Amino acid sequence: MIRNFINFKTIILLLTIGLISACSDDDNDVEIPTESEEQSERWITVTGARMGTNPADGNGGTLIYAISNVDAKNTETVVDVFNNGFVAPSNRTARLQASEDGTTIFNISYAGDTGGNYTKYTVEGGQDFIQTGSEVSIAPYVGTAPRWIKLFDGDQTGAAVYVSTEHEIDDNGTPDDVTDDTYIRTEAKVGVVTLDLVNSSIKNFQEISVALSAEEEAAGYYFSRVDMPTLNAAGNKLYIGGRLSKVDPATVESESGYEILGSKTIVLDYPSLLNPKVITSSVGYGNTNGYRSINSFEYNGSVYQANQNDPNGSHILKIGADNEYDNSYVFSLDEALGLSDTYIVAWRSVGNGKAVVAYEHAGSATGSADKTQGFFALVDLDAKTAVKLDEIPASEDLYLYQYQGFAIYENEVYLTVAPVGQDGNIYVVDTETGSVTKGAQLKNATGSHFIGTF
Repeated sequence: MIRNFINFKTIILLLTIGLISACSDDDNDVEIPTESEEQSERWITVTGARMGTNPADGNGGTLIYAISNVDAKNTETVVDVFNNGFVAPSNRTARLQASEDGTTIFNISYAGDTGGNYTKYTVEGGQDFIQTGSEVSIAPYVGTAPRWIKLFDGDQTGAAVYVSTEHEIDDNGTPDDVTDDTYIRTEAKVGVVTLDLVNSSIKNFQEISVALSAEEEAAGYYFSRVDMPTLNAAGNKLYIGGRLSKVDPATVESESGYEILGSKTIVLDYPSLLNPKVITSSVGYGNTNGYRSINSFEYNGSVYQANQNDPNGSHILKIGADNEYDNSYVFSLDEALGLSDTYIVAWRSVGNGKAVVAYEHAGSATGSADKTQGFFALVDLDAKTAVKLDEIPASEDLYLYQYQGFAIYENEVYLTVAPVGQDGNIYVVDTETGSVTKGAQLKNATGSHFIGTF
């Protein structure tokens, strides 16, 4: 695709020349652009995950390509990210984030020799992403396959987390006779590192032991995965989502089919990353760690969080300003959509009380890549309602489980919609009106899929 992309540095230079000319000659009728005109466009970075060994595994690398929001809405625009895109450094699918204005892409490589390396790029349009600042590795703190997210603090900070576990066994004084061993608990040590996104440096690192209740631990429950750190509105607490696993205390063997406990979140003091506390929902059950996409968002003084693997279908949960679950807030996606066993695979709150949700549900088709079909819905957090976006074409090969990014401009959300290995389009959702606009064409590659916009 050959298109003319706006160079924001050129715009700034031209505006500066115009301002100087206007000031130097009172008779010169130069029209000075308003601030809204200066900010009239945003880069939309389209992201594709190339097939590795199997269709839709996303393990063949990540490619990105930037177009303006105007071009993103134009059905004549053609984006061929898999042939023309910039390769985001990563052994497998890169873990990407974007600045709030879309002019910067942040990347931490996932797995392999470069796993844990943080880099950032200035977006210049098309395949032009210019590395800026120094590269820094967070691998010594959280390993080469870190789970990280950008905090909503004005693009200042990123946070990455990991958990390591160890079973505590009492041998009852007979170390050679395992039949006398007694299971005590499984200790979960959670590591958290905060990253200065501006200066490309480590801000803080802490490893803390996070305990469940004595009863839960005696039954064999423990945190086996943590992810998606989120700042509260006051900026003094960090919420970390988690998944629980369980062992049989009699054998210390992993269990399946166990009772799912109420959804839990780890609360830490911020920025110290100390004084862990675990809060539990009585509304939702299952995991709060999400997968590839941000799973919790601050809105109107509270944090709204999706859960997964809930026996009653996914809920959107609310954590209040008191840093506790608000169990008076009940938002069941099953009830809102009239479905059963819904599963929020990714979502994005826009900030006006609306959100776009990517989800699966019981009865979803399984496509040719042996992946479950995904759908999109528009959600109202205040009214606790959800409406399926029927304007987005359905396909049993529309795979959304690895979806990562939702670019936002004003109240609009930009979605990539293309079945595995098939061409598709960008769709733009106006969260105020609910209207959906079909946009740019997306050229796909065999076995590959799109994982969102940034």
